[in-house]
Amino acid sequence: MYREIAFHGVYVPTMTLIFFVAAVLAWALGTLFNGVDLYRFFWHPALLRLSVFTCIFGALALTVYR
Repeated sequence: MYREIAFHGVYVPTMTLIFFVAAVLAWALGTLFNGVDLYRFFWHPALLRLSVFTCIFGALALTVYR
């Protein structure tokens, strides 16, 4: 995959696209966790959300920059 993507004539790093995809996936997973009431098992739900986002972002970034 290319390291930069041309968006209306401006080169944008692929990491920006990966960031937005990871944010959408983390939001969807957080909505699912909230629907199943899974957050009640964790001490700090915001920390769980950040950790899930970081794992998703890292996994997606490794697939591109490997």
